[in-house]
Amino acid sequence: MSPQQDARVIADHLLADFQHEMATTLKVFEAVPETGLTYRPDPVSKSALGLLRHITLEDEWLLNAIADGAFVPPPDDSDACGIMNAADAIARYQEKVPAALNRVRGLPDDHLVRELDMFGIYKAPALQFLAMTLKHSVHHRGQLSAYLRAAGGKVPGIYGPSADTK
Repeated sequence: MSPQQDARVIADHLLADFQHEMATTLKVFEAVPETGLTYRPDPVSKSALGLLRHITLEDEWLLNAIADGAFVPPPDDSDACGIMNAADAIARYQEKVPAALNRVRGLPDDHLVRELDMFGIYKAPALQFLAMTLKHSVHHRGQLSAYLRAAGGKVPGIYGPSADTK
């Protein structure tokens, strides 16, 4: 197989994995209580609302950057973004992230191996950015899930049942 064909096999696996993880991410979003949006375990940590915004906006931004073959400045995750609670994050995520994922899915094989430049800080093939995007999303979802009990919510099953779902 050619490098492009190899990249397609890997991309198809990552895209299917991302599609699966999206459902889990939405379960975690749904578990964030309205009263827990300001919770943060430490002053330097993002709040629960900050993580809702970060995951939603960055998943969309990173996937679109891969599809576009170029990075633009990251999205504004302040109140101006319009995500003010979990319901807003869910609505935006359901609208924008699957569409961005489908844009990556539709890339020609040779685009998966082309080098992308993230602001001169990091250069890698598009496929590597796709893997990083999946890890980034799951990492921050893990942070948010760790906030849930302290914020007054219950942790949904992620890769199996949680103590709250037994």
